[in-house]
Amino acid sequence: MPDKYKSSAITIPVDQAVGNILAHDITEIRPGQFKGVAFKKGHIVREEDISHLRRLGKERLFVLQIGPGELHEDDAAIRLANALAGPGVVFSNQPSEGKIALKSAYKGLLKVNVEALTEFNLIPNVTCSSRHNNVMVGEGDTIAATRAIPLIIDETSVNGAVRIAEEAGGIFSVKKLSQPDTGLIVTGNEVYSGRIEDKFAPLIRKKLQFFGCRLRASLFTPDDRERIVHAIRSLLKKKLGLILVSGGMSIDPDDVSRAAITDAGAEDIVYGTPVLPGAMFLYGHIGDIPILGLPACVLFYRATVLDILLPRVLAGELLTRRDLAALAHGGLCLNCGNCHYPDCPFGK
Repeated sequence: MPDKYKSSAITIPVDQAVGNILAHDITEIRPGQFKGVAFKKGHIVREEDISHLRRLGKERLFVLQIGPGELHEDDAAIRLANALAGPGVVFSNQPSEGKIALKSAYKGLLKVNVEALTEFNLIPNVTCSSRHNNVMVGEGDTIAATRAIPLIIDETSVNGAVRIAEEAGGIFSVKKLSQPDTGLIVTGNEVYSGRIEDKFAPLIRKKLQFFGCRLRASLFTPDDRERIVHAIRSLLKKKLGLILVSGGMSIDPDDVSRAAITDAGAEDIVYGTPVLPGAMFLYGHIGDIPILGLPACVLFYRATVLDILLPRVLAGELLTRRDLAALAHGGLCLNCGNCHYPDCPFGK
C-alpha cells in the first residue's frame, strides 16, 4: 500500500467502529472447535459485528479511514465491473476482498476487446484478467475478474480505468449464436460413384448438433463445376441459413469446388488461412447466407479451422482477410496423441 495511506490508520473504541474499515485480520480461537480469521482486513464493520468483536476481547480496533478522492476496494471493484461488462455479461454486486468475477449471461461466443483490456491494465493499481477472445462459453461461466489492488485506492486511477472500458462500450461481451438450418454438399467422384463411403455428412451433423443447428439437406456431386453450382443454388431455394461445401478446395485440377462457389454468386470470398490443419478453408456469403468451403482435413482431425470459425459465423460475424490472418498466432495444432480441444492453445 502506498505510504500516503498509512497516515489514515487510527485506533478507535470498538463501539465507534461501525462503518470503518479493519486495517488487519482479526483471529478467533475456539478451543477444540475453530481457529482462523473471523474478520478479514478490509472488512467494513457492521452493527451486528460489535458483540462478536467484544467476545473476541476487542475493545479498540485499528481501522482505516477513507479520505477525499479515495475509494474502498469493494466500491472500486463495482465501478470497474460496471464499466467492463458489455452485452451478455453479468456480475454480483457483492465483491470478495475487492474482487468481482464477470460471468456469461448465456451460452455464446466471448468477445474481448484485447487492445482496450491492455490499456485498462496500464492504469496503476487496477487489474483485470480474462479468458481468450472468441472462445465458446456457457451460461454462468466466469469470463473475467477485476479488482482494485490496494485496500484503499486513489479515485483517479479508478476513473481512468472506467473511462477506457466505457469508451470501448464494455471490454467484454457475449454474442448469442444463431441456429440455422444447414445444407451440405459433399463433392468428389469417389464418393459420388460409391467407391468410398461418405464420412463428411455424419461428422458435420455431429458438429452442428453441438450448436443446436440441424443438417436439413445433404447433396452429393461429382467433381463437376456446373453440377456443384446447381447443387448450391438448389440449397439456396430451400431458404437455409448456412451452406457448407466439402472437398475440392486444393489446387488439384480435379478440385473445382472453390471455382463453383464463385460461380454460384458468392461474394467477399476469403480463401486460405494460416491455420494448420485448415489452410485451404474458404469463407464467403451469397446474400446474407454464409457459405463455407471445407478442406479434407476436417475429416481427419478432431479440431480444425472449422471448429475455430464456425462459432463466429453463427454469431453473425462477417469474416475478412485480416480476421483470418490474425488466426496465425495460436493457429498451429500440435496433433497431440490425446486431444483436449478446446482446452488447449489451438485457436487461442
